[in-house]
Amino acid sequence: MRLLQLAFIVALTSGLAAIYIYATGVSDFYGPHQVSDEDLEAFRSLQRGFQKCVSSNGLGLQAVSGTDFCEIVLQFPSNTDSKWRDPKTGESEGLSFSYNLCEALATWEQVRNSTTVLTKEFIDALPNGWEDYAWRRINKGILLNRCENKTLCMEKLSLVLPEKPPYFPRQFGRCAVVGNSGDLLKTKFGKEIDGYSAVFRENGAPIQNYTDYVGSKSTFRLLNRGSAKALDKVAELYDTGKEVLIIKTTIHDIMNKMIQEIPIQNPVYLMLGASFGSAAKGTGLKALEFALSICDTVDMYGFTVDPGYKEWTRYFSESRQGHTPLQGRAYYQMMECLGLIKIHSPMRSDPNRVVKWLPDRGTVAAARIASEKLLRRVGAGSGGPLGACSIIKKLVKGKHKGVSGLRKAAVEHQKYVKETTMYPLEHDYRHGLLCTKPTS
Repeated sequence: MRLLQLAFIVALTSGLAAIYIYATGVSDFYGPHQVSDEDLEAFRSLQRGFQKCVSSNGLGLQAVSGTDFCEIVLQFPSNTDSKWRDPKTGESEGLSFSYNLCEALATWEQVRNSTTVLTKEFIDALPNGWEDYAWRRINKGILLNRCENKTLCMEKLSLVLPEKPPYFPRQFGRCAVVGNSGDLLKTKFGKEIDGYSAVFRENGAPIQNYTDYVGSKSTFRLLNRGSAKALDKVAELYDTGKEVLIIKTTIHDIMNKMIQEIPIQNPVYLMLGASFGSAAKGTGLKALEFALSICDTVDMYGFTVDPGYKEWTRYFSESRQGHTPLQGRAYYQMMECLGLIKIHSPMRSDPNRVVKWLPDRGTVAAARIASEKLLRRVGAGSGGPLGACSIIKKLVKGKHKGVSGLRKAAVEHQKYVKETTMYPLEHDYRHGLLCTKPTS
């Protein structure tokens, strides 16, 4: 009888432990993330430099500490004229924006080491990936039945779903992301843009007739839902078949039909993006995310970042509604002062402009560790490259196409992670990674 009671107690304890692990994460179960004085000082050092950087480079913006350790508030001068109004409330856009600097630092550093193209490998490695995930990336239909019928889902996804990642971290050197803002017409950046290793463009932005301002080179094009439904028109914007088209949303029956029947000669992929919250939903920010995942350095053009340029216009069409230019300016300035990007605009048109008070990689690395601990991220403080992996799946080893021809930086990254592919988990509240590791 006593033995049965003991067995019951052990079983109950195990069950409670399992529930606790499920609710709080494995790393929390083995002990809280200890944030040392050195960690806090590392983050304070980055924060002090960040505030000086914004003050020196932000064209009037100022960064001040918020109400908690991670919060940073970017403030515009009080005389800033905010022309954008909320179409529902009629209220003008605010002049101060609060961001979680820990969240931004930890997530963006994770992006720089991840692949952001959706692959069959990723879905196969997810627990119940085909039933619980794949159907969300496909135009939902009665026959799909949450992808319990994998064959039907594969029929749609196979058009845009490579087996393994076609692009690796550090695959390109210097990259330029070109937005659609009308401020591009104020400076002739075309020749400068064409000098980058890879150029990223957005949606239906044309090149012809604007080459003096936006350049003629185009390597990738990020597309939102509307552009994906006009894929045939988008594919004609550049030399047929040369641009790689990256769809940042779900795929559509219309798009599938175009790929099959026209056919679309361009490579087409779905983007697997990290979650940045409401501050980063636009196509422009997703283009920067994709570029940062495969490039050493990223420069941005045409994103309406100068004071005095407050209306959201496109260089090839009339003004648009629904964008908040001041919030975008603040977020991009935060990215520049974290050393993620370099901003080019009419007021920052010198290609040799030095961004003052940028953090070095050592400062960023130390502050990232502190941020991960403060956020209680998976594997926070781990020295190994697999520390942030909340799911590790061992798969049959397969050669990545063209690995031998990659840049040295990309090959070195592959060696560092021992050929493991890291994918961001879009809906994981701890922002862990899914990592596929070869069996041998």
